[in-house]
Amino acid sequence: MDQLNLKDKVVLITGGSRGLGRAMAFGFGRNGAHVAIVSRKIDSCISTAREIEGAYGVKAFPFAAHAAEWTSMDNMVEAVYQEFGQVDVLVNNAGMSPLYPSLDKVSEELFDKVIGVNLKGPFRLSANIGTKMAEGDGGS
Repeated sequence: MDQLNLKDKVVLITGGSRGLGRAMAFGFGRNGAHVAIVSRKIDSCISTAREIEGAYGVKAFPFAAHAAEWTSMDNMVEAVYQEFGQVDVLVNNAGMSPLYPSLDKVSEELFDKVIGVNLKGPFRLSANIGTKMAEGDGGS
């Protein structure tokens, strides 16, 4: 089976420094894509970016941002576009699913946090990146 050719495409991955996001970042890099690795912890982003660059010879751009904070997402989008000039693939991977003893024990604070990371942030990021893609700055 032929490998997916993503040579010189730009992929932005939230939650990209660990777990599934990290695995996807390596997969995209292995297939020739440059990757923007976004997570709350810059040290993890930097470490992952260095590993990908060393392994595959692509550019990996680390950036710390919080998925639930629109200003943080907006600043990250601006930085990624300054770095690469486009985004071809957006992976809204950041998410959370905390354990709780029962539904009636979920606090409003926890509910708002989960909605922020899992819905509010990806909505904002998709709106920003999708608009740029539609304007011809990457994507399909």
